[in-house]
Amino acid sequence: MTDSPSSASALVSRDHVRTLFSRAMSDMYREEVPQYGTLMGLVRDVNADVLAADPALAADLARADELERLDLERHGAIRLGTAQELFTMRRLFAVMGMEPVGYYDLSVAGVPVHSTAFRPVTDTALSRNPFRVFTSLLRLELIEDEELRAEAAAILKRRAIFTPGALALIERSETAGGLTREEAERFVREAVETFRWHGEATVDAATYKRLHDAHRLIADVVSFKGPHINHLTPRTLDIDAVQTGMPERGIAAKTVVEGPPTRACPILLRQTSFKALEEPIRFGGAAGAVEGTHTARFGEIEQRGIALTRKGRALYDTLLAEVRETGGAGSEGADYAARLTEAFRRFPDSYDEIRRQGLGFFRYSLREGASPAFNGPLDAAALDRLVAEGAVVADPIVYEDFLPVSAAGIFQSNLGGAEQRAYEGHASRDAFEAALGASVADEFALYQQAEARSLADLAARLGPAQSRAVA
Repeated sequence: MTDSPSSASALVSRDHVRTLFSRAMSDMYREEVPQYGTLMGLVRDVNADVLAADPALAADLARADELERLDLERHGAIRLGTAQELFTMRRLFAVMGMEPVGYYDLSVAGVPVHSTAFRPVTDTALSRNPFRVFTSLLRLELIEDEELRAEAAAILKRRAIFTPGALALIERSETAGGLTREEAERFVREAVETFRWHGEATVDAATYKRLHDAHRLIADVVSFKGPHINHLTPRTLDIDAVQTGMPERGIAAKTVVEGPPTRACPILLRQTSFKALEEPIRFGGAAGAVEGTHTARFGEIEQRGIALTRKGRALYDTLLAEVRETGGAGSEGADYAARLTEAFRRFPDSYDEIRRQGLGFFRYSLREGASPAFNGPLDAAALDRLVAEGAVVADPIVYEDFLPVSAAGIFQSNLGGAEQRAYEGHASRDAFEAALGASVADEFALYQQAEARSLADLAARLGPAQSRAVA
């Protein structure tokens, strides 16, 4: 497939469709939530300041193919109500080259959903447009009130969240292997309707209250025509500067930045947000229309760091759990940031040490102009020597995925709940994948494959003999 088809019948790339869709979503959300536009302006200013102050970082991002994607980078989030909705959503995202990666059990923080992230998975697709959508499925079985659970299921069964046009073009893409330029543009127009905000509830005010009292997220999923996009998230290079800058631009910021503390070498994912909007809605019913409000949509910002290996992730999880479980404090308390920083002193804060200890994933390449004297094999010791000599560059691989505790923290904060604490989890990956109609990809395997590809390419450039002995 091509981005520049020579005829009307030529198929465009899935990357092209994804870019069209992500831009359409951003335009739609900017119209629906004007404060999102203010947030985007703040992020652009912060990123420009960081790059101007740190030319070495700008050069590193350019070399790693990350600079051009920075302004494009977004993730969105939606919440679905039924297995059939999730199944069809997987097919919709496949049109754009987005696959389900990772399984997230948010019930560990008292949020009755489990989730995956639809995103591109190849190096090329990620560099073109890394748009992701964190997609959650409501866990109706976690609603304790059996009568309310049955009522919620019946309400969800009656709704159809995809337009006939979108369904037809999904099928067209599946049978033809893609879409033409005209079909792609039409597909995007139809697909964004699924994610549009609707100010009319599909339930009466009394039903909404019962759902809301069970959990605010349940009311958000069950009470509306479709899974309105509840946030779009730009990527910043300095989330602390954004957190400080939000109040200065009239934006009410979340109190706590979720994820690891401020570090010289960012790891995984840090997220913050502005508080969810209280929006007017209309309830139907036998007594006629009733005016009310609903709180769900907000603005989120993220800063992405290096993807961690299983060893690195185990250390991260251990340190975070220690901080959150100290005295049952969760993420509450004025001293949370200090406690977090202190605990994470045990996590190395230099890329070289992270690499040497096997805590993170890296992409290796021969430095431009380097021609090291090398007689393989390219084992770990040889790789360390080449990196130390400066002949080989080890670029951190960006973490493209999410953190369940952080996601739940954002959800809870913007649904009006208290800061999260530890709850007993109810993971059910098998049930989620059955609803999805596919397995979710293992994010660790994807990062490992990306690192292995870079090592194979490096070995080939060093010499034919080395290509047979990659560390």
